[in-house]
Amino acid sequence: MPRSTVLKGLRGHKAVSLGNSPRLILSVLTASLFLTACEKAAGPVPIRGPAEVAVVEIKTADVPLSSELPGRTSAYRIAEVRPQVGGIIAKRLFVEGSEVKAGDPLYQIASELFVAEVNRAKAAVQRAKATLSAAVLKTDRYEGLISKKTISQENYDDAQAALREAKANVAVAKAEQEIAAINLQYSLIKAPISGRIGSSFVTDGALVEAEQEEVLAVIRQLDPLYVDITQTSRELLTMKRQLAAGQLEQASMEGTAVHLILEDGSEYARPGRLQFAEVSVDQSTGAVTLRATVPNPDTILLPGMFVRARLELGLQKSAVLAPQQAITYEYSGRAVAMVVGADNKVERRLVKTGQVVGDQWLILEGLNAGDKIIIGGLQKVRPGAEVTTVAYKAPTEKGAH
Repeated sequence: MPRSTVLKGLRGHKAVSLGNSPRLILSVLTASLFLTACEKAAGPVPIRGPAEVAVVEIKTADVPLSSELPGRTSAYRIAEVRPQVGGIIAKRLFVEGSEVKAGDPLYQIASELFVAEVNRAKAAVQRAKATLSAAVLKTDRYEGLISKKTISQENYDDAQAALREAKANVAVAKAEQEIAAINLQYSLIKAPISGRIGSSFVTDGALVEAEQEEVLAVIRQLDPLYVDITQTSRELLTMKRQLAAGQLEQASMEGTAVHLILEDGSEYARPGRLQFAEVSVDQSTGAVTLRATVPNPDTILLPGMFVRARLELGLQKSAVLAPQQAITYEYSGRAVAMVVGADNKVERRLVKTGQVVGDQWLILEGLNAGDKIIIGGLQKVRPGAEVTTVAYKAPTEKGAH
């Protein structure tokens, strides 16, 4: 209530004697002091205009896209060393954990028995050849006699059959000699592939059998190395749809560059190449396995290591990008952007974000080129409020918002 109104009301009590009413005098003085204080504190009421916000105009650009997926390394080739002949291990010929070349000797099986078998096979060949020589001479002699009819046709036929049998016996003896020689070679167990050999599972003096189930040692080729990468079938479908719609340019899936991020967060210096993708989805995980090969000349990578693989998927044409600080998130997890419309009023937009590109979000839904998104002064506005806009300047620039 204005002070003048209160005073007018007080003046209307002329019939009342102030000297006879101390309480009335005290009330008048208190009300007068209170109104004076209120007038000094309140001052003039300001007229508030539209809030000022900093905006960025949404633009499109061709953006190279990449995807970071989990992966695990595995050996390029694995060879389990087993004996092909039986016997006693006479000597181990390699250093455990060392690099071996294909053909390097690994184990020597006691070879005395195999040498004897080779010698016996050689003797059998000589005997078969002697029998063959006798059969040849007999047949030649019978040919001269059969023309003079001094021997029967039956005797001549028997001589021809004996000659053919002698020739077959020589062939069999030679084959047995080759088998004996091969077994002698197999008594020296050699590395089937080049790579790093692990520990030996047998020692000198162990008895081994041909093609036994127990492994003697394992060789793993570590250069190059395989990286098995898992990608969800949903991500794969999204990428295929983008390719089909022409939103994503990619030469081919095979040959895509792969960069590895190691367990300590560092990036592996040598990029690899994607080889192929499985043609089926794992029913238990809903993921597709992609396989890449990575050079590993320094054996920094070992089989079984967990890595993150960054794949260069291709170039997304006319991608919509928005600054990260302009996108906020509700408690429900939905992404929200505040956009200034043509009437300078704030509009709340629900957006769908993709991956991070530098300091911006890739916008999949909710924003279009030309939209003015609020990046400075978000705390001062509400949906439907009228605002004035200024261009946003990065913090490094003078006069930044």
